[in-house]
Parts: sequence; structure tokens; C-alpha cells
Amino acid sequence: MNLYKSWNDMVVDYVKTKGEKAFWEEYSKVEGGIYTKILENPNEKFVYKISDLAKEMKTTDEFVMGFTDGVNDSLNTPLDLENIGADDEITLDINLERLYYNMLDAKAEYLYNIPAWEDILTEEKREELAKELKDSRTVRNENKVGRNDPCPCGSGKKYKKCHGKAS
Repeated sequence: MNLYKSWNDMVVDYVKTKGEKAFWEEYSKVEGGIYTKILENPNEKFVYKISDLAKEMKTTDEFVMGFTDGVNDSLNTPLDLENIGADDEITLDINLERLYYNMLDAKAEYLYNIPAWEDILTEEKREELAKELKDSRTVRNENKVGRNDPCPCGSGKKYKKCHGKAS
């Protein structure tokens, strides 16, 4: 069984036996520790083997695979997660702005509040990314037809006298 499938199965079993809250508590400790380590040297590519990083973080290979799965959306070149083994060397070329944005999107306060972010992205940039995320969630209907506008059906009548009458 590959490590990625093992990670997914482990999550399901963990949540069934210990509960979702317990899973997130343990996973967030591991994830926070790894990100803190990465953000210490933000301009360098992060290179690791899942088995070695798991030992260093005092966790399982599956949890480190979970981290790898989570960070994959923030990489300049995404990894093929299905074909990664515990002893394969992995190089993360992280797009830091996308990483911060994804942390905001995941509502992972424990990650986007890591103090190292202050030295990596300016406060203005962090606020800009937060605003960009907020704007991306706002639904806007730009093409709304006003009552007195011509009807989009092409009849030449005002909308309120044509198709707007039905509403």
C-alpha cells in the first residue's frame, strides 16, 4: 500500500476511534512544527525524507505525508503524492504568498500567525492577501438588469414592461 493511501486510511480510522478534535490537535502540532522549521529559512528549498522528518518531529510517516499533501497546493511544482515513499527525498519549492493565502483559506490561525511570517511578508502584503481571499468569496452579479434598462431579449421594450413583468 502506498503512503498516500495509508495516510487517508489512517485519518478515517483515527477520526472513528479518537474523534475529529483529537485528530486535529495532533495533526496541527505536527504541521505547525514543520512549518515553523520551513519558515526559519524561507528562501531555501526544504528538502526531507518523510521517514527522517517523522522521527525528528516525533510522529508517524502518515502525519508527515499529511503535511506533504497539505503543502502540495502551495508548491511551484506540485508533487505526485501517489508515488511518494517514506524514504524518497522530497524537495519543496514553496510559493510563500500562495502558502500564506492557503493558510488563510483553511482558517488555520495557528499557521498564519507563526511569528516568522512577519519577516517574510510585510504586514501590507499579508493584509492584501487576506483581502484578496475575502473578495474571492464575495459573490457579485455584475450583469444585473435594471428595471428601466432595455430588455436583454432584444424586444426593445424596457425590462419592466417585458420579461421583468413576470417576476
